[in-house]
This record gives sequence, structure tokens and C-alpha cells, in this order.
Amino acid sequence: MQMMWLVLRRRPCRGFTLIETLVVIALLAVIAVMATPSFVAWQVRDQVDARAKALISTFAYARSEALRRGSRVTVCRIDAARHCLAVGQPCANSLTDWSCGWAVMAERGAVLSLLRAHPALAAVSVVGAQTNLTFTPPAGQLIGAFRSFDLAPRIQSRATQGDARRRCIRIAAGGRARVTNGACGAAS
Repeated sequence: MQMMWLVLRRRPCRGFTLIETLVVIALLAVIAVMATPSFVAWQVRDQVDARAKALISTFAYARSEALRRGSRVTVCRIDAARHCLAVGQPCANSLTDWSCGWAVMAERGAVLSLLRAHPALAAVSVVGAQTNLTFTPPAGQLIGAFRSFDLAPRIQSRATQGDARRRCIRIAAGGRARVTNGACGAAS
């Protein structure tokens, strides 16, 4: 009798059935598939914004160094060895491509010395001035006219297309730079 009483008191095992587990896994898979484009768009926008901020800070640094040193400071496209590319020498895709990276160089006589460098970032396309940008003392003006740089995701997809993922950096002749949302050709 005691044996039967123990069997009756034992509670049945509780847990998930195989079908319940498969339904939950399928729902999680659907949610992950739906969230992936938003995550990719967020990541690409973040990379474009970070690259734009790095370029803006480079221009501000170059301008301030030209004022501080009292000599010309140049921002140029660089190769893998961190040497300025010659005018007319393409970087990756074209003569106006700055995606291979850039450096800030100070003039000391006829020699350029490296102050700061930014390496390449393959995910972001940076298209801008074909030539180097030189800031001059005493006020940090930029030699030449207005310049602009267009930053965009290198690989276009449905999640990354459109002007919402692009940034434009415009540099005035006075040497001050500003960033705007959208492509440089778009009205802002």
C-alpha cells in the first residue's frame, strides 16, 4: 500500500515538449531575420558618422597646428607606408578617392613631417578634393577655394541606400569645416 501511495504522490515531470521548443526557435529565427537589415543600416550609419567625425577633427587639428606652428600644414591622401600620394596618383579607385587614409603633415623647410595619420576603412567611401589641402598661417586659411568631401557606404544595399546614410563635409576658404547629412550635391 505504501508503494502505491508513493506513486500517487509523485508529480509528473514538467518541461517543454519538442513542438513547443521548435515553435520558439522558429519565432526567434523570424525575429532575427526581420531585425538584420535594421542592424546593418545602424552599423553602416555609425561607420560613416565615425569617419566623418575623424575627417572633421583632422581638418580642425591641421588648421590649429598651422596657427600654432606658424607654418603650412597639409592634409594629404596616404599609401600603406603613410607617405603622401603624389598629385595624379590614384588611391584605390580614383584620383578623388580618400578611402585609403589620410595624414596631417607639417612643413619644415622643404621636408614634410608626419603629425597624425588615419588608416583606411574599407566600408566607407570618401570622395573629395583631388589635391592635398594646405592650411596656412596666420589665420589658418585653406589654400584654394571651397572644398567638399562626400562620405557614403562603399557597398550599397537596400538597407544602406539613400541620402540618409551619406554625409557631406564642406570646408570654407577660411579653413573651417562642417558636416551635413546627405550627399554634397543635395540641398542642405
